[in-house]
Amino acid sequence: MSEQQTMPSTHELGDESFMSVADIKAYVAQLESAKASASLAATERAAQAKKDLIKKLKQPIDLTPERIHAFMSRVRQAAESGDTEILVARFPSELLTDHGRAINNAEMEWPDTLIGAPRQLYEVWKEKLSHLGYHLNAMIIDWPDGFPGDVGMHITWK
Repeated sequence: MSEQQTMPSTHELGDESFMSVADIKAYVAQLESAKASASLAATERAAQAKKDLIKKLKQPIDLTPERIHAFMSRVRQAAESGDTEILVARFPSELLTDHGRAINNAEMEWPDTLIGAPRQLYEVWKEKLSHLGYHLNAMIIDWPDGFPGDVGMHITWK
């Protein structure tokens, strides 16, 4: 590359400053490189955050009376607003043993694919809420690059 292509130069014309075509191309290339680097860094941060979340959600959660009370308060507030469901969990499909296949295909055995905190949530619903008339639904709620992404679990009532 010549020095003119790598070193930006300005040419004075009246009181305006002009860049050569080579300078503009070099500038645009630098901008695109900076954007790509930022995008890669953001992608890497997001991937690490997802790994951390999966690791955390594989562990059981402490279901204190305060958490159960807060949950029932959310249900009450939603019902007062005329809603008939609330999202109780959103988690990566990697927390399912089949990465979401059973949920996506509405198979009756989809709960068997749950692990960690989502499995615990299912068990709490089954033991404490299902006999009260609450239902639990799960669905894939986003599809990054055409593959199952996050799962949403909803408690519903009518």
